[in-house]
Amino acid sequence: MRRILKPAVFALMGLLPAGAQADMKTIIENTVQDQILPGYQALHNHAQSLSLATASHCAASDPDLRDAWGGMMDAWTRVSHLRFGPSEVDGRAFAIAFWPDPRGKTAKALNQILTDLDPSVGTPEEFAEVSVAARGLYALEFLLYDPAYAEQATPEYRCALIRAIANGLVETSAVILGDWESEYADQMLNPVEESAWRNEEEVFRELFKALSTGLQFTAETRIGRPLGSFDRPRPRRAELHRSDRSRHQVIVALEELSELAALLSADHPAIAALFAAEFEVALGHAANPDDPVFASVDEISGRLKVEILQQSVERLREILVMELGPAMGVGIGFNALDGD
Repeated sequence: MRRILKPAVFALMGLLPAGAQADMKTIIENTVQDQILPGYQALHNHAQSLSLATASHCAASDPDLRDAWGGMMDAWTRVSHLRFGPSEVDGRAFAIAFWPDPRGKTAKALNQILTDLDPSVGTPEEFAEVSVAARGLYALEFLLYDPAYAEQATPEYRCALIRAIANGLVETSAVILGDWESEYADQMLNPVEESAWRNEEEVFRELFKALSTGLQFTAETRIGRPLGSFDRPRPRRAELHRSDRSRHQVIVALEELSELAALLSADHPAIAALFAAEFEVALGHAANPDDPVFASVDEISGRLKVEILQQSVERLREILVMELGPAMGVGIGFNALDGD
């Protein structure tokens, strides 16, 4: 029987072995400089591009506006596994991307705003107080792709709402990037007792958990939600199904997570090779242009293919915990998806 790992069952296993400590600083430096800082810079750049697009393209069906939104959606997916530091302050991550949304808060919040013609859309400070469910990338997907919102309010008001959301994303991404550049990057590169991370082992453990979190979220949420159960598949619960991007986001996430896995396993070539081979397998299963939103989970053969994709992502997490963890002397412990 295949061994499927469960979240939060691995206690921390102690400090790094002596042989690994010499290169720990290099691994951390490469991760911060090659993934974290460029990732958040790209997020802010795409937010600016999106805001510029809304200045001249307010029609929901406009291809330039949709492309700008899609670019920022990809940029967010590439940093969404980094559930620590500035993105977690004051609910910033939720203000960028409120999903999953099992209670339909985004639809409710948008309907209320559009029905009331809420004047806060004209004032950034007031709009920042609106529910996070109506202020991020997933709210924009409703406005740009869901026909139910195409006729609500007036074209001018819908345009103002789209611009308010885009401008808010610029502000939020700028604050996150600024905090990384002014404070958090240095704390990761030079950990001391009084900072967020006291030593290099704690920094590595944070990055290790980030990779675990990203793989878990991809397997259980991006893939698991539309899978539902055998008797009750839920394709309409797939991420970004309105814009036909559900499978695309899995691919984007896996591509970025593969880079983090390569960075963290750089001192262990055999484990790095395991990761590379299994990521290639997972990306191969993810690539299916005929089923962009996992609609095939409604029938047996299609569901089997999606289950195989999910299992390949779970296998990646097994490599992380069962191979890289012991090699580096760490375990998952609790991660950002486990709650209190």
